[in-house]
Amino acid sequence: MGIFKIEGGVRLKGEITPQGAKNEALQILCAILLTPEKVTITNVPDIIDINKLITLLGNLGVKIKKNGPNSYTFQADEVNVNYLETEAFKKEGGALRGSIMIVGPLLARFGKGYIPKPGGDKIGRRRLDTHFEGFINLGAKFRYNKEDHFYGVETPAEGLQGAHMLLDEASVTGTANIVMAAVLANGITTIYNAACEPYLQQLCKMLNSMGAKITGIGSNLLTIEGVASLGGCEHRILPDMIEIGSWIGLAAMTKSEITIKDVSWDNLGVIPNVFRKLGITLERRGDDIYIPSHVDGYEVKTDIDGSILTIADAPWPGFTPDLLSIVLVVATQAKGDVLIHQKMFESRLFFVDKLIDMGAKIMLCDPHRAVVIGHDFKSQLKATTMSSPDIRAGISLLIAALSAKGTSTIQNIDQIDRGYERIDERLRAIGAKIVRA
Repeated sequence: MGIFKIEGGVRLKGEITPQGAKNEALQILCAILLTPEKVTITNVPDIIDINKLITLLGNLGVKIKKNGPNSYTFQADEVNVNYLETEAFKKEGGALRGSIMIVGPLLARFGKGYIPKPGGDKIGRRRLDTHFEGFINLGAKFRYNKEDHFYGVETPAEGLQGAHMLLDEASVTGTANIVMAAVLANGITTIYNAACEPYLQQLCKMLNSMGAKITGIGSNLLTIEGVASLGGCEHRILPDMIEIGSWIGLAAMTKSEITIKDVSWDNLGVIPNVFRKLGITLERRGDDIYIPSHVDGYEVKTDIDGSILTIADAPWPGFTPDLLSIVLVVATQAKGDVLIHQKMFESRLFFVDKLIDMGAKIMLCDPHRAVVIGHDFKSQLKATTMSSPDIRAGISLLIAALSAKGTSTIQNIDQIDRGYERIDERLRAIGAKIVRA
C-alpha cells in the first residue's frame, strides 16, 4: 500500500473545486439498474469505492461507456442476475458497503436480490435491518445464510405491494434502497421517518425524471405511487459536502487563504454554521466559500450560558456524522474547549490516540464522546508516523499533518483514496508539500 509524506506548517493559497458527492453517487449508480434504457451520469467522483461499484455493475452485465472525465453512460438492458450467486460476486460485493443498494433495484425489476455482508469502514456496528425490514414490508421473502453471512430477498408471485412503513431509524442507505424497490411496486408506499439528506433528495428527483411518482421529497414522509417501468435520464451529481467541510477545516488549521468553488451552498445545511461556532471565518461569495488566512487563530464560541460548546451528529438537517472527525481535529488548534459527541458509531473516535501523539489535548470519555482542550493559537502539532483507519479519520489525520511542524508519514492511504479524488495532486496545486510514495 502507498504512503503520503507530508511536510507540514506550509500555508496554502488558491482555489479548489469539490469532487462529486460519493454518498450520492453510490445511490445514483445503483438506480441505473431500474431501467433497461440509457442513463448518463456526470460529476461522478473518480475514487476507489465508486470505481469498485462501477466494476461490479459491469460484471452484472451493465453496458458502461466513459464519456470523459467523471462522466458515464450506463445501460442495464442485459443484466445477468445469476451473477449474484457466484463466488466472485460474494467477494466483490462484500468489499464495498455501498453494494447493499443494488438489492432494492434488483428486487424491484428482476424479482430477487442477494448480497454478502458488505464491507466499508470499521467504525462500529452498521446494521442492515432497516433495509430488509422495508423489503419485507413490501412483501419480499427474506433469507439469511449464517455460515457465509449472505442476505437474500425474493419477490412473491403477486409481486411487491405498496405498504405503509415507519422506519426504526432514518437510515440514508436504507431509505434509498426501499425507495428504489417501491417505485416499481404495485400500489402506494408511504415511508415515515425517511432520511431527507440532499443526496436522497437527488435520488428521488432522478427517479421522478425517469418516470417514478414520488412526493414529499425533502421531508421525512415520502409517498411513492408505483409505476410499471422507468425510462432513461441524465443526472448531475452534487458537490461533496464532506469534502467541502474538509477543505474548510484544512484552510483554518493551516492558516491558509482558500476559495472553495461551486459548493451548492443551499445544500450545505448547518455545516457552515458549525465551523463558525469553532471561530472559523468563512464568507459566501456567490456559490463559492472564501476562507481568509486565520493568522491569529480561531476561538471557540461557547453556548449562550457560557457552557462548553457541544458538537453532535444528527440525522439531516442535523450535522452529518461524516464531518465529526474533521471538526475534532480542527478543534485541537482552537482557543477554547469542545465536546464532540459521535452518537451513531462506537469506533469512529478511536483515531484520537494518533492526534494525542502529535501533541493534541484530547480526553476520550467513552466510545462516543471526546473533550478537545484547545491550544493557544501559536502552538503547533508535531509531525509523526501514523496509519489511516478509515476514510474520514484518514482525511482528518492528513489535515493534522499539513498543519504540523515537521514531516509526517501517513500509511494505509488507500483508505483516503476510497473517498477523495486525486487528493495529493489537488493539494499540491494550492501549495501543499505532499508526496505519494
